[in-house]
Amino acid sequence: MSDLSSLNIAVVATDGFEDSELTSPAEALKQAGAAVEVLSTETGTIEGKKGEKVEVTKTTASANAADYDGLLLPGGTANADHIRQDEAAVALVKAIVEAGKPTGVICHGGWILTDADVVRGRTMTSYPSLKTDLKNAGATWVDEEVVVDNGLVSSRTPEDLPAFNAKLVEEMGEGIHR
Repeated sequence: MSDLSSLNIAVVATDGFEDSELTSPAEALKQAGAAVEVLSTETGTIEGKKGEKVEVTKTTASANAADYDGLLLPGGTANADHIRQDEAAVALVKAIVEAGKPTGVICHGGWILTDADVVRGRTMTSYPSLKTDLKNAGATWVDEEVVVDNGLVSSRTPEDLPAFNAKLVEEMGEGIHR
């Protein structure tokens, strides 16, 4: 397993996240030594669709992409739909991805990547209902457990978490991808 002790990873999410798609990868990153900060539209706590409560480190508006070595975008339909409407979140995601920093996205988490216009020419997967949105944004969509494209790690559902977490930690350990 990679040693991520020098890394600071941003998780961008809001209420309605898919509980396991935030907590499981965040725990895998922490176990590898990374610091994990949850960024959202407001401070306080956010609540997953199954009731998991997570403390917000700072708002997306106050976050700076330069402070993070990687990014995690969990799914959950309500989460993904709301966070992509936050201009600060979209700008932050765009800056992190365009800097070549490793990014993990699962399920509906990829919606914000379409708004950030960072999937053109990339191969990725997602929950099947995002297929058309991702393709329309320029991605090549495939139905696979986990897909890695130059530091962009994507998966479909909570069932894919073991493979997703392993690849996410590996890519974070590799650092910036150009």
